[in-house]
Amino acid sequence: MDRNCCIYTILKKLTTLVGMISLEKGQRVGQALGRGVFRLDTRHRTIAVDNLEKALGLTRFEAEMMARAVFENLGKILFESVWVWTQPHHVIAPHFTIEGLEFLKKASAKGRGVLALTAHFGNWELLSYVAYLTGFPIDVIYRPLDFHSLDRLVTENRARFGSQPIPKRRSLRPILRALRKEHLVAFLMDQSCDWYDGVITPFFHRPVFTNKGMALVAIASKAPVVPVFLIREGARFTGRFLPEIPLVDTGDKIGDIETNSARFAAVIENFIRQYPEQWFWVHRRWKHQMFCPWPGHVKAAKQSFSAD
Repeated sequence: MDRNCCIYTILKKLTTLVGMISLEKGQRVGQALGRGVFRLDTRHRTIAVDNLEKALGLTRFEAEMMARAVFENLGKILFESVWVWTQPHHVIAPHFTIEGLEFLKKASAKGRGVLALTAHFGNWELLSYVAYLTGFPIDVIYRPLDFHSLDRLVTENRARFGSQPIPKRRSLRPILRALRKEHLVAFLMDQSCDWYDGVITPFFHRPVFTNKGMALVAIASKAPVVPVFLIREGARFTGRFLPEIPLVDTGDKIGDIETNSARFAAVIENFIRQYPEQWFWVHRRWKHQMFCPWPGHVKAAKQSFSAD
């Protein structure tokens, strides 16, 4: 047995043991773990506090208290995810509620598949279970983890309820195939990207690079875009679908990509404002600001600055 297989086997056994912890107890342990990481991880604590101060206009004290809640949220994700990976459906289902399913059904009725706009919000790892409850097959765009054994474990468990992973690199053809099968294809659209992968959009009144992939696919496939987020409410989870985002398709390729990407970013921002402690504030979302505006994306840059 090679080294990766040994590590995978150990992780698999640990997952089984952790999955035996009840959801409520796991959340308490995860919350405590998050507080501990908040105290020890100076780098990510600083990033979160700085992001919260600038994005939400919080005082330093308010930002630190909110950042601690963010770390607690992240700590819970580990135990909640393992619990869902290991428990039977009849135990999991009573903890979940679906809202706005009519928006998904209406979009799906167009017969082009559905692009699901989402973010690292609440416990995003459980969105595959939300899709399972709706009855719609889901494919998720993801970047494989550098730790091979952990990536294998996570991928297998995500697939437990029918989620199919699509690696981010060279993903266009698999995405279009999934849409032709009328699947739900999920994009997590809240992370920073390199300039050549994105366009400039406003995000909390500051310009950022937003990945243009979803806009490109939406324009090419004419698939409807429906936002979906998973909200944690104590020991319950709500998968909330929002109305379809109207697609702008004027024939001006660059302008349409910029406009649609800005609309996607605005939906994510509006939802984060409702539940700020449940977003992934430890990410350096604004790290490329020094490069804005980038030639060719002046329209989106102007939009971002006019929003201030």
